[in-house]
Parts: sequence; C-alpha cells; structure tokens
Amino acid sequence: MNPAVKLYLFLFNLSLSVGWAYILYLTHTQRADTSKMWYHVQFPLKIFQTAAILEVLHAATGIVKSNVFLTFFQVLSRVFVLWCVLDISPPSQVCIGVPMLLIAWCITEIIRYGYYFLNIIGMAQIIVYLRYTLFIALYPIGVTGELLCIYASLPYVNNHNIWSIEMPNALNFSFNFYYILVMSMLMYIPIFPQLYLHMFAQRRKIIGGGSSSKKESEAKSK
Repeated sequence: MNPAVKLYLFLFNLSLSVGWAYILYLTHTQRADTSKMWYHVQFPLKIFQTAAILEVLHAATGIVKSNVFLTFFQVLSRVFVLWCVLDISPPSQVCIGVPMLLIAWCITEIIRYGYYFLNIIGMAQIIVYLRYTLFIALYPIGVTGELLCIYASLPYVNNHNIWSIEMPNALNFSFNFYYILVMSMLMYIPIFPQLYLHMFAQRRKIIGGGSSSKKESEAKSK
C-alpha cells in the first residue's frame, strides 16, 4: 500500500473510532433520561456518521477491499435515518429506538474502525473475535432501533407534509416523503439479511474454519 494512503487510512479509522467512543460516552451520560439523548449526541453523531460516506469512495476507488454495494447500503441506511428521520422528526428523537441504535452503532463502529486501524499496524488480532462476534446481537438491535425511529416519524411527516410536494403546481408533479419512509422500511426486508449473512460468512472465514480451508487448498495443490 502506498505510504500516504496507508497513513490516511490509519488516521481516518483512528479518528472515527475515537469519535464513536465519544458518542458512546455521551449516550451513557444520558442513560437515565433517554428523551434527551438525541439532543446531547446529535452534533458529533452528524459529523462522524456522515464521514462514513468516505468509505463508499474508498471501496469504489479500490483503496480498500470492500464490497461497494454492501458498503453503500450500510452507510446510506444510517445516513438516511440520521438526516431524513431523526433530524427532521421530533417524535423519532424521543422514541426507544434512539438508545437502541446509538448503543449498537457506537459499539459496532468503535470495534470496526479499531479493527481497521489496528490491522494497518499489524495488531488487529487483538479485537478480531469482538469484530466478528458482537455483530450477531448488535446488528439486529441497531436495525430494530432504526425501524422504530422511522416508524415513530411517520405520523409527524404525514401530518406536516415534510419534504412533500402537492398538486397542483407549475411542474405538475407530486411527491410524498411519507411513502419514501414506508418504502425505506420495506427495503430492510431483502437487504438486511444479505448484510447479516455476509458478516456470518466473514466470521466463518476469519474465525471458524479459515485455517482448515487453507489446509485443504494446500493439500489439493499438492
């Protein structure tokens, strides 16, 4: 790897790991009153979650070996929930989905980015097991939290016509953001299992049987 690219990726992943650790700290401080949790975490959350868009560029340009489609959907779903649900809908900011997605997002990202920057310096084995095990519980918790937040936003978006365009107008065009939110919830049905099963496949490859597969391939080559 180009030394400049290697340094950039190290600093990028280290910064985001630290950033998510800070968000987790803020989340923990508000555990007694989750209704105020969004207010306290929204600024750093917007910075560090939006920064994840760069990961799609990393995958698309080939500087990291990641599936572009899976990376795009994972980042898009969270950015969508952040900016198109939580940021515009007060009811979603106080629903039970907020602490659920924050805890899941924070722990997942601390470990994931930690794994990435430690991997660059050859020390990723420290958290390999956490990286490929905790997702089993964290992914469903995070997705459930996201869906609950979207669901909580539906009445508010519908009643206030948020980001909607009604007829008649000069463009002779109508758009209802409420239905976009409903469609986004339905999109989880076909796509989330792919992300989840992909992580299980990675777990089997890295933790459960990677060495035996290697031995089998070596035996066949002989």
